[in-house]
Amino acid sequence: MNNTQDKKKPEEIHNLHYYIDHIRYDMTNLIKWLVLAVLTGLSVGFISSLFARVLKFVTNYRTEHFWVFFLLPVSGLIIVFLYQKFGQEDGGTNQVLSTIRSQDDVPFRSAPLIFVSTILTHFAGGSAGREGAAIQLGGSIGNQLGSWFHLDEEDRHVMVMCGMSAAFSAVFGTPMAAAVFSMEVVSVGIMYYAALVPCVIASIIASKFAAGFGINPESFHVVNIPELTIETGLKMVLVAIACAAISIIFCMALQGVSKLYAKFLKNPYIRIVAASAIIIVITLFLRTSDYMGAGNSLIELAVENGQARPLDFFWKLVLTALTMRAGFRGGEIVPSFCIGATFGCIMGHLIGLSPSICAAAGMAALFCGVTNCPITSILIAFELFGFRGASYYLIAVSISYAVSGYYGLYKDQTIVYSKYKAKYINRHTRF
Repeated sequence: MNNTQDKKKPEEIHNLHYYIDHIRYDMTNLIKWLVLAVLTGLSVGFISSLFARVLKFVTNYRTEHFWVFFLLPVSGLIIVFLYQKFGQEDGGTNQVLSTIRSQDDVPFRSAPLIFVSTILTHFAGGSAGREGAAIQLGGSIGNQLGSWFHLDEEDRHVMVMCGMSAAFSAVFGTPMAAAVFSMEVVSVGIMYYAALVPCVIASIIASKFAAGFGINPESFHVVNIPELTIETGLKMVLVAIACAAISIIFCMALQGVSKLYAKFLKNPYIRIVAASAIIIVITLFLRTSDYMGAGNSLIELAVENGQARPLDFFWKLVLTALTMRAGFRGGEIVPSFCIGATFGCIMGHLIGLSPSICAAAGMAALFCGVTNCPITSILIAFELFGFRGASYYLIAVSISYAVSGYYGLYKDQTIVYSKYKAKYINRHTRF
């Protein structure tokens, strides 16, 4: 009996040491990522907040001085020159996504390039967003911080995601969605949970930093939310299917315009001047400046007032494709919000469902269709619109995800698992 107990004691001591070592490792790793996340949140939060402030300033200036719009070709030429001179290997958001899965780096010069180029695009009235730029900004800074701290390749990938989340959160004010987006967007069907703690911490810190910097988080008041019934639920399914179709058309339009530019306007300088001229002519023909920039005013009208012109979504889609594929910078995410909100609003009027709730749900559904990020889309809806229409947002996002196929904004995004069955497919999005 005593011999048996004596044999058990060394084994118990060994197990105790084993658990202590693992706890020590886990705590050390946690502290490491907490420190890195705080540093990333503060540094990216500061740069992104500055970016948002400058963006707001130039947008307000352009709104008050319409003549600035005629400087669009000049802004375009400056952007092309900068990228020809300093960023020929810059792949935009696609490069950031591919970095997380490969040994490639995000060049640190991408940060100042995208900062200046996006400001120039918005200053002159190009139809572009800001989250795409923020993702590149944050990814570049996160990668550089990882390099400065001599982190290994896997940890630097986490730092890139951490920077992406922080920048998205600071610029748009949706920390929950921002924390998840960088983990979800890279490989559809799996989540990079190793980055959960740093992405959450960096996202929250960047959001708070931005708020202290005077960057107010986006939010919209949805009105006339009906009770969920079989009838209203089926109507929302129709809205979601239609938004999924528009998301496919948007992705195809971006690709189609790219091919047309490549075929007929091979010189990047001529291309951006010609595109600027087309954008100016269309805008003057439409006699409105509503489609310039990100389109926030259209989103607000659609969601809070239930108002949108029948072709708002169409013109925003066309002008965004012409702008972004010509060489201007900024991103397609907020324009996709605008397209979804205005189209959803019109659908609401057509089918007899609250245009406000349809605009909000359409915004989330179309974002899901172009990014293939359903969890992020749901969280964005909750953070922007609140939880009162939660059932409608869930229906819209889930249906849009299923119906939008394998199209997407980012050609380096990988669809790891099928949308339709539990099957490993590992393919790139149709771009």
